[in-house]
Amino acid sequence: MEGLSGSVAMSWLVAPGTALGTSSPWVQSTHNGPVIRVDGVTLAVVGFDHGPAEPGTQSLSGAFTTGKGSRHMITMVGTEREPVRIPNPEIVDQGIDRTIRNWENWSAEFRYEGEWADAVQRSALALKLLVHAPTGSIAAAATTSLPERMGGGKNWDYRFAWVRDLAYTVNALVKFGLREETHAAVSWMLRTIRDNGPDLHVFYSLQGGVPEGSTEPEVPGWRGVGPVVDGNDAQAQLQLGVYGDLFDVVRTYVRDGNVLDADTGRLLATFADRACDMWQRRDAGMWELEDEQHYTTSKLGCWQALDCAVELAEVGQIPGVPDRWRAERDRIRTWVEEECWDEGRGAYVMHPGSQRLDASILLHSISGFDRGERMSRTLDALRSELGRGPLLYRYSGMPEEEGTFTACGFWMAGALACVGRMDEAHDLMDELVALGNDVGLYSEMIDAADDSFLGNLPQGLSHLALVSAAITIDELAGGKARSTRTPREDR
Repeated sequence: MEGLSGSVAMSWLVAPGTALGTSSPWVQSTHNGPVIRVDGVTLAVVGFDHGPAEPGTQSLSGAFTTGKGSRHMITMVGTEREPVRIPNPEIVDQGIDRTIRNWENWSAEFRYEGEWADAVQRSALALKLLVHAPTGSIAAAATTSLPERMGGGKNWDYRFAWVRDLAYTVNALVKFGLREETHAAVSWMLRTIRDNGPDLHVFYSLQGGVPEGSTEPEVPGWRGVGPVVDGNDAQAQLQLGVYGDLFDVVRTYVRDGNVLDADTGRLLATFADRACDMWQRRDAGMWELEDEQHYTTSKLGCWQALDCAVELAEVGQIPGVPDRWRAERDRIRTWVEEECWDEGRGAYVMHPGSQRLDASILLHSISGFDRGERMSRTLDALRSELGRGPLLYRYSGMPEEEGTFTACGFWMAGALACVGRMDEAHDLMDELVALGNDVGLYSEMIDAADDSFLGNLPQGLSHLALVSAAITIDELAGGKARSTRTPREDR
């Protein structure tokens, strides 16, 4: 804090939580000052001109007053199950300056030249903050258990790395010219899949393992809305769309000028064969539903996987002859066109025999499966039934259950561009971008009644959908939609 004029009395408080009700913080006096201990974590306060640290039973606090030209710093230093080194405050101050410079340098590495540049750059910063630096994995969200509806019961933990989200992230990173982050994310994903094989999982822990189940600690939720959830049970589900997500990541990576190693090529060939064998099975779908069905977009995930596999084989990245992959890809297309289109509804339906609509079909306008009349009619049906202004619910029946799904609105904008409805795409993007909060963040869901945020925040998928829509619209409109890279001097 810096005092610019006058004086302001300020106070500070460090009061750690209880590790979801499993540990009680306590303050210990040491020869280097008081520290707080909780669940194997040791915390100390370092700074200057911030007033003496007053220990409570479970917290540290202090107070100071700013004046013209004054400067004050409060820093929390912590370790987990290892000693704490108390740094010199001047060293910490220099570290803060370096952090600021690093963020400024990172932001300067690209200048997005398409429309909605401010929103795209804010989204890029949010996505950067969701990267788990020690491993290169990318969290779906930074939070758990923020409610999707204020009545409770729809709270989830998204502090994991979804293969689906990584696919969209890699596409964005490539467009921004951020090759280091791209390589780190793809390398982490491939290494993690190999280490946890032979099955392909929907998501992984940020450390690279396979999470096991969930618990509901008896602690209050946000504004008292529970439950609080630690973990995610969707890990045990079969979601066929993950095959499309994986292959989309790899194809994007290869198209950007990279070459796969031999082990990865063999692994992908195995997964392509598995997609051939499994696409006719029922699964939980993209929305992780308990009711397993032959979901349209799950089949299209396998179609996308095999379409990518054929291309990767043709350019020598995957071993083997892709004849089977090509044949099964075409069978899936025929099956979807014949079984999942409902002429009466004028739309692709959620699954054969259903009248329900599913907004995730929008992703397969963007993937290139259908950019013609059928998809255009499907967009109209989705907007009519699931739309609330610029926003969109996930699938039929959700208006009574939860808020609108932020990413679906941006997917709609991108899909409108894909079917040639550019004016509508631009207008929709303008409305959606305006819904961000004061620092340009978007949550998982938005209440259509008052535009308030619902669900976990920031939600990576929402920001990825914004970036994807902006790039798609700009590219199809003949714009540049790319970054003009400003290399760092040390490169």
